[in-house]
This record gives sequence, structure tokens and C-alpha cells, in this order.
Amino acid sequence: MDDQLDPPPGVPLDVLGVGIGPFNLSLAALADRQPQLRALFCDRSPEFRWHPGMLVDGARMQVPFLADLVSLVDPTNPWSFLNYLRAHDRLFPFYFAERFQLPRREYDHYCRWAAQGLAGCRFGTEVTAVTWADGAFAATLRGPAGERRVRARNLVLGVGTEPVRPAAFVALSGRSTVFHSDEYLERRAGLAGARDITVVGSGQSGAEVFLDLLRDREGDGTRLRWLTRTRALAPMEYSKLGLEHFTPDYTRYFHALPAPVRDRLVTEQWQLHKAASAETLADIHDLLYERTIGRPIGAVGAEIIPGTEVTEALPGPCGGLELRCLHRDSGLRRVVRTDAVVLATGYRAGRPAALEPLAELIDWDEQGRFRVDLDHRVATAPELTGGLFVQNAELHTHGVGTPDLGLGAHRAAVILNALTGRTVHRLPARTAWTSFAPAALPAQGAAFTEEWNRAPSARR
Repeated sequence: MDDQLDPPPGVPLDVLGVGIGPFNLSLAALADRQPQLRALFCDRSPEFRWHPGMLVDGARMQVPFLADLVSLVDPTNPWSFLNYLRAHDRLFPFYFAERFQLPRREYDHYCRWAAQGLAGCRFGTEVTAVTWADGAFAATLRGPAGERRVRARNLVLGVGTEPVRPAAFVALSGRSTVFHSDEYLERRAGLAGARDITVVGSGQSGAEVFLDLLRDREGDGTRLRWLTRTRALAPMEYSKLGLEHFTPDYTRYFHALPAPVRDRLVTEQWQLHKAASAETLADIHDLLYERTIGRPIGAVGAEIIPGTEVTEALPGPCGGLELRCLHRDSGLRRVVRTDAVVLATGYRAGRPAALEPLAELIDWDEQGRFRVDLDHRVATAPELTGGLFVQNAELHTHGVGTPDLGLGAHRAAVILNALTGRTVHRLPARTAWTSFAPAALPAQGAAFTEEWNRAPSARR
């Protein structure tokens, strides 16, 4: 570790980042231009990888290329995507491609380029425990050279999310033919012997897996099934004004709402952040259309079943798997027999084990979640005077933009401004045409309006 990130005993780092996904990588890239700031970011993985199981050929991002690590805050930053293209002599090919959305593989390669070049990133180094002592966070790091301890004034959690495996599938845990889409590419070869494959989940991952299987298993007699709990395979909301839900303006509005209202909205707004892209759905339809020219629709060997929930999954009596399903509108039940299941059932925020020593000093909400202020600072006991920040663990307080890469650079800048106590990056006061908050609300009145209008760098 270089001298800047290995201060003398007793001198803490300015910030320690736990986990290096795109969001903490964004913070590292913005902090890299602040030479006086001692920032260290650690990840237990040996190298940066972004959802490697879903880097399917042809799969594209759902956000424009400007949603890189830095551009929406600091477009002159050397860790921008355009500078990545320049470093790899790809500016002209990208220019002629005329595509606003990147291939997923290229976004992953871009992030790995940044992670390898940023001096403050340490892979193969796990933060195993964090305590609070003598006015600073004390962290134990475990790396190739053994254990060491560092102190930091601020801690930023960016440990990402964990795959969700529905409780209905607990009886099939450990089976090689049932796995989450997060492992799809590495486990796809194991599906070679399956002649009936079921994909569960209606989001982008489910759509991409179903499309990839349609392309890969053409003409081999395999039956493919896409089973979803949602009543319709509705596309992601992608209208220009609809996208304003992914602006700092909407984040401020959402944060000021009462907690029960926020929880209800997150569920109701699934089409803003959990649906599949219209382009992927169109590709599926086009492929099915081409294959049924001169043939009955049912002859394609694929079926799409919305509005259906798997209530229990069991080993089949004669081998294979048995999915007991409920059609939610009619109440009818059916049994689906299949050879393999890919669970495209989403992700949820994880709680790092390293944080357990601090658990008693954190002000959890009634559901055991972080209470997070507008600056992404976690509420803590008064004696913990350092800044504990989170990235992508605040869907319940900041809304649907929380996991969106388009807000990543802005959130990193908000955190950087907050932990330094100064305006490192000037952030716009208004970013949307839509006025989400009414002029006055009877229930909140002036307090609501004041909260909604707060500057992004203000603190509670």
C-alpha cells in the first residue's frame, strides 16, 4: 500500500470504502482528483467483475453511456467512459455504432479498466470487522499479506446486493439444475441434458435468459417456459418524463415522504425499475414470430405464462422437478414438470458481517433497515461521530433511483461533499421538469416543503 494510503500510526484515513462495485468505484474515481484526500476501497474478490453471470452476448445496458462512473458530475474526469474509449482506440467505432446503450460486456470492461488504474482500490482484501474507538472507525483488513488494521474518519458501505432465492424453492437447494440467473453463464453448459427448462421472473434478467435459451436451443427439441408472477410482461417505463423519477429532484421528494408511503410506492413502481426493456421483449417476439412462419404458434416449443406464482418446488417423483403453481387471477392451480429452473428473481441489499460490531450503535428502523438521511448517511448513536454512509442499501428511503447507475455519480458526489464538509462538486439545484411535490401538503405542510427543497449537500 502506498504512503498516502498507509498513514503513520494514529493518523486515520479520510474514508474507507467497503466493497468495490460500480457505486463505490464511482466514489473512488471522483475522490481520485482530490490529492489531499486519503481514500482506500477494499473488496474481497480478486478482481472487479460486474454480474459476470449475465454478460450474455448481445445484452445491453438499460441506461445511456453517460451513466458511467463520473460524467454526470465531472465530465472532464479521466475515468469517464469516453476516456476509456480513447485509451482503447475505440472512439471512432463507438461513434459509428450510433448506440446510446452499451453492451453489458463493455461496461464491465470499462469498470475493470478504472478499477485497475485507481490507486485507492485494493482487491483480494476483505474488511472482516469494523469497530468505533477513539473517534474513528477501526477496521480489520485481511489480504494476501495477512491481517492489518486501519483507522478511518468515514466509512462507506458499497457491498452491493445479494441474489434472492424464493422460499418456495428451499426443498431444491443445492441442486445443480436450479440456480439463480446471477450464475447463468457459468452454469449454462450444465443445462445441455435438460429437455424442459423453466425461467422464473419477469425482469430484465429473466427476459435475457429466456431470449438466450431461445437462441441457443433452437431445433434441439427442448421445451422452454417463461413463468412470471406479474400479470403482464409490461416493458420498463422509458418515456422521457417517466425517466425523471431517476433524478435528484425525485429522490429529495421521495425522501421527505412518510415511511409507509415510501414503502407502498416502491412496490407500486415496479415498472420503473424491475421490468424488462421493450427492446428485449421485442427481440423475443421477433424470434418467436420468425420461427412460426408456416407453422402453428404452439409448434415453437416455448410458452410464456404470466400471472402465475410458484408456491412450492419439489423433486419430481420420476426425476426432474415439480413446480406447484397458482394462477393469481383465476385461483386455478397446476403442476409444471421441468428438468431445470433458472431463478431470475432479483436481488436485495445485504448487511455485511463486518458491520456487526457496530450494530448496537446504528439506529435501525422498525423493519431492521438503515435510517438514511438525504446525504446517504446512516443514523447512529451520538457517540459515533464519524460518517457512516451507504450506497445501494437505501431503496426504502431514496426510492427507485437507488440501484440505478444513472444516479451513481451524483450520489458519490453528495457523499464526497458531505464527508469533506465542503463543496467538492457543485451539484444542480433542479434536474427535472416535473414538480413532484405539491405547493403544500396538509399532513406535512412547511416541514415537507423544507425537506424537499434542501440542498443535496445539506445534513440533518
